[in-house]
Amino acid sequence: MASQRQTILVVDDERKLREMLRVYLEQEGYRVVEAPNGRDALFAARQERPDLVILDLMMPEMGGYDFLRAYAREGQAPVIMLTARIEDTDKILGLELGADDYVTKPFNVRELLARVRAVLRRLGKATAEQDVLRVADVVLDRTTAIVRVADREVELTRSEFELLAALMSSPRQVFSRLDLLERLPGNAYEGYERTIDVHIRNLRTKIEPDPRHPRYVETVYGMGYRFSDRPPAATEREG
Repeated sequence: MASQRQTILVVDDERKLREMLRVYLEQEGYRVVEAPNGRDALFAARQERPDLVILDLMMPEMGGYDFLRAYAREGQAPVIMLTARIEDTDKILGLELGADDYVTKPFNVRELLARVRAVLRRLGKATAEQDVLRVADVVLDRTTAIVRVADREVELTRSEFELLAALMSSPRQVFSRLDLLERLPGNAYEGYERTIDVHIRNLRTKIEPDPRHPRYVETVYGMGYRFSDRPPAATEREG
């Protein structure tokens, strides 16, 4: 059962599916808000500030991808995608846009509930960690979800933010791809360790002065990634 009355926003154009999910989620102790499309979901998210969003990708008026693009600029709640598509590229696109996990339709309700609990549990652990991380000239603030690099504010997706937080939590420590997968909310990356490389590449594009020669997020070939705590002028340049 949910330890608190956490709010879950269910976004799907199928009314019967929304009603079914409401029944199961309320039985688990969650408060449920519904929206039939991405446009209404954005309005509901602003009003209700949900703890988690369950999002269908294929909807009229505003689909799931467009919702993710808009929500990434203003929302901090994790998102679990519901998708009838099976192509890896569709899943990866959703993850790159800020989703935290996915469930493929038709799905087992027990599996979805387990993923909801896992995402919220990991989110709870993250909020219990150090609120502000400062390494070199990068500052990450969990309370505001703001990242600054040399006093320049950088906008990250939730997945990029959590990856950076994991790396910055232990400077110089080498994290394997599997290590980083386990630090992310949900289980969306099972079997897709290489998507970590995609997120690292996107992260470098946003925080590195020269992404081709990373100053902060270093590659340790054959092992994984680490965050450098050395002063920028002394940092070894590597691709």
